Amino acid sequence: MTPEQLLSHLDAGTLWPAPAGVDLAAAYQQALAVRVLREQRGERPAGFKIGFTNRGIWDRYGVWAPIWGTVWDTTLSFCDGIGRLSLAGTCQPRLEPEAVFGLRAAPPAGASLQQLFDAIAWVAPGFEIVQSHCPDWKFAAADTVADGGLHARLLVGRRVPVRDIARDAAELERRLAAATVSLHREGRLLESGRGANVLDGPLHALQHFAAELQSSPGAPTLRAGDVVTTGTWTDAWPVAPGESWRADFSAPLEPLVLQFEPAPAA
Repeated sequence: MTPEQLLSHLDAGTLWPAPAGVDLAAAYQQALAVRVLREQRGERPAGFKIGFTNRGIWDRYGVWAPIWGTVWDTTLSFCDGIGRLSLAGTCQPRLEPEAVFGLRAAPPAGASLQQLFDAIAWVAPGFEIVQSHCPDWKFAAADTVADGGLHARLLVGRRVPVRDIARDAAELERRLAAATVSLHREGRLLESGRGANVLDGPLHALQHFAAELQSSPGAPTLRAGDVVTTGTWTDAWPVAPGESWRADFSAPLEPLVLQFEPAPAA
């Protein structure tokens, strides 16, 4: 498919007629071409999502390495712990509880964990709404990249300055890797997870992504102000309009509640 066709399916929330049919390198070039089209119509990149950092779900989805995609000003929302989102225009949406970083500076090339820590302003709990335009979520890794990294929405909860919770990178990563989450739908526990599930910790996931971004031809660089969500601590769970979800993160993150808007009346 052309970038214009990919964007058309993204806007309409419709399934692809066939897989992307390209390799991973070509898929990133398609995704970057779609990024240009979105910028040309007025959307602004707000950061990035890192996908498939949770090794525990690789076999389930047939993807065995992380991917990345763009987060947009049109897909990003903030709240103080209770948020509301619409699923309108999404395709087979699912929900993922994650740790989200906000950058205060651009990290240097080949950044160490400490250099990344120095570049981070805050950390927060997040819900990423992911989607797939491939029927039944059956895809190859290249399909997920061409499909915008499967990104649909990102809700960011209460932001905590990282220097309020850690003195250095080692302490921040230790605390985030040890943190846990319990995911609930309509008050019912569905699954539990932990920060170490994402490449041994969210800061390691960020380091892996920064290196991948720098090695991708034509990719943008990380900038001050970017938001980066680092991957799900549980499986991705199907969601529907009207549902209420809660992620009970342990310290240093705080709980996050999300209410989906009801479906429009027929």
